[in-house]
Amino acid sequence: MSNKSAVLITGASTGIGATYADRFARRGHDLVLVARNEKRLDEVATRLRTETGVTVDILRAGLTEPVDLAAVEARLREDRRIDILINNAGGNIPGSFVEQNIDDVDRLVALNTTAVVRLASAVAPRFAGAGKGAIVNISSVVGLAPELGMSVYGATKAFVTFLSQGLALELGPKGVYVQAVLPAATRTEIWGHSGVDVNSLTGVMEVGELVDAALVGFDRREPVTIPPLPDAGQWETYQAARHALLPSVQQEHAAERYRSAA
Repeated sequence: MSNKSAVLITGASTGIGATYADRFARRGHDLVLVARNEKRLDEVATRLRTETGVTVDILRAGLTEPVDLAAVEARLREDRRIDILINNAGGNIPGSFVEQNIDDVDRLVALNTTAVVRLASAVAPRFAGAGKGAIVNISSVVGLAPELGMSVYGATKAFVTFLSQGLALELGPKGVYVQAVLPAATRTEIWGHSGVDVNSLTGVMEVGELVDAALVGFDRREPVTIPPLPDAGQWETYQAARHALLPSVQQEHAAERYRSAA
């Protein structure tokens, strides 16, 4: 077993996760790749071992299955080589809220939120104790835009962004870097799972460009990275408006506009 720094990546058999695996392998990191599709995982692992010489372990796991999720949590707690977690696994389902089957919705919420929290929780105490480590959570710009009509998916991604920002405030002083990455439309298989032909869309970013941009943000230690956003000042204005709101909502009494007329 190698003593090199290792990166654990969920959803690593294809798309964004597989591309993160490629990029970190070429940076010299060993890998622990997690996904449901063992055949695809093995193909990614074999290629990267051959091309880069790093050690690549695969861990077949469906993160909505409690036993599988627990196995990944245990690996994060116990494998001290792992000092970067890429919480990439996620999904979507087709249809509007009234059309979606509630059991499918429940699995979606479990994958996009519960698994993210549990894996971060498994590794955060060890990282904080060591005074180093990084947690990268793949969110989405959809979490900023309920107007897009993807209510449950967007809500899960809003959760991921908020969680990342909160963890950055908690863990940053302990030496742990937390990054939220907010892609817009990216050419991955999630579109097929959403019932959409990605080739019918315009303005779709290629996966390699998305991950490379996210890694620039990672190297700069940005708390929030939005690869398609041209003007960083817009995000700063959004944050400033939110901060300006906070003192006004911490009041003992209801606002005058909500008091009954005499």
